[in-house]
Amino acid sequence: MAALMLGQQARQFSTSVIRQKLVKAPITVYGVEGRYATALFSAASKQNILDQVEQELGKVSSLIKDPKVSSIVMNPHVKRSFKQKTFQDGLAKSKVSPITFNLINVLADNGRLTITADVIAAYGKMMSAHRGEVSCTVTTAQPLDAASLADLKVALKGFLQKHESIKLETKLDSTILGGMIVSIGDKYVDMSTKTKILKLTKLIKET
Repeated sequence: MAALMLGQQARQFSTSVIRQKLVKAPITVYGVEGRYATALFSAASKQNILDQVEQELGKVSSLIKDPKVSSIVMNPHVKRSFKQKTFQDGLAKSKVSPITFNLINVLADNGRLTITADVIAAYGKMMSAHRGEVSCTVTTAQPLDAASLADLKVALKGFLQKHESIKLETKLDSTILGGMIVSIGDKYVDMSTKTKILKLTKLIKET
């Protein structure tokens, strides 16, 4: 019953959103998942619950990872209506907002529940941009010590605008031998030992 009531509220909400002009997302995420995430961002922005929806999507993500749920939702042989009910029952217990509930309903109606994780990831990218976060990935052969990591963060701030902040992710890849590879925003700097050796080898062969 709770799921049915939420479903009715979600459909009513969906109709009202369609009649309104979309709020532009801070970044464009291409693909089908990007279109769904943009509509979700717009709806959440108008209701001033962007952060709340982001937290609720975390619950949806956990629900997807539940083996019992994923075995149904991700199974192409299971009827769409049963997939939708499975998700609705799970979300009804989580007490999410009509906006988040509506997202699942729309994905289910369009046979797109399998891209739910991609939509959540796209929304996360939009929220990072909304907060002024700049994604940065640093790959090294060995873990960075505290001092090196602190120095790196200071250096990376030089790439930022005043209102921006770093969202840093560190990765390990022993094949680069040493040095580091830095990807920040649309910039990519390869300072790995492996690349230096390859460049040197090429130079020697050409001389």
